[in-house]
Amino acid sequence: MSFYQDFNDKQAIEAWHALPRAPYKTFKLTRLAPTIGAEIHGVDLSRDIPDVQFAEIRRAIGENLVLAFRGQTLDLESHKRFARRFGTLHRHLLAKSRAVAGGTDDPEVLAWRTGPQSRFTAGDAWHHDVSCDANPIWGSFLHVTRLPESGGGDTAFANLVLAYESLSAPYKAFLDGLTAVHDGSTAWTAGYGTQPEPGKTFPATEHPVVARHPFTGQKFLYVNEAFTSHIVQLSRQESQSVLQHLYRHIERNLTFQVRVRWEPGTLLFWDNWATQHHAVWDYFPEERWGERVSAYLDHGPKA
Repeated sequence: MSFYQDFNDKQAIEAWHALPRAPYKTFKLTRLAPTIGAEIHGVDLSRDIPDVQFAEIRRAIGENLVLAFRGQTLDLESHKRFARRFGTLHRHLLAKSRAVAGGTDDPEVLAWRTGPQSRFTAGDAWHHDVSCDANPIWGSFLHVTRLPESGGGDTAFANLVLAYESLSAPYKAFLDGLTAVHDGSTAWTAGYGTQPEPGKTFPATEHPVVARHPFTGQKFLYVNEAFTSHIVQLSRQESQSVLQHLYRHIERNLTFQVRVRWEPGTLLFWDNWATQHHAVWDYFPEERWGERVSAYLDHGPKA
């Protein structure tokens, strides 16, 4: 293999750094890693945000994909009010499950309490949130309400724009136009052992393997090991081979990733289409509690 055929990731990163990024006037932004993630100070999410500041936050999420708002004092209403600015609030099918989630009675909040009796914790694998929906979550807003006493519990993120752009041109051409099925039973039944309500099934939806972002125009990979069952146009063996390669490509490229460290008073907002994330469970048997509110658009990812 030639040197240049191994150099696609560097060219993709170089192009990412070359994108224009104007300064922000209504808050301080510090990048958490060169290729993904930023920390924001100077925004009070307990209040209605002015339109000019909201416009800058919209630009910041497009440029960084993950935003950590530090120093927040949030209740659920202010949490939901901020998320609602970005779309319709999602109602998770498992929000009331005492086995999987924290058992909140608010269908717009997915809560969980991981502790010494937990057999698993939500998100302990690379994934998009609820990609099985026809209009899957595009923006997730997470507030961790109890942190492990000894530290840990970071959330890792991968930039799927770079994951796509770092592939070779022939491979990208092969992937463009393919579609894959995202099945809720793959994650929730096979993963968590949860069954749908009697007479119902978990959603399953066909999405493009490579989608184009509606706000930035950038292409990104949209497959994940938690929900994606198969690529429609390929045989079973071909599908598994391609998907396993893409999953490992996303996981192993640390240059596309960031680990966000939690602090009290942090709200984390991420683009759930153009990233994958992994909740790192390195604090067992200590406790970590959180509440997630999410927003979706009136359409799913499109090629």
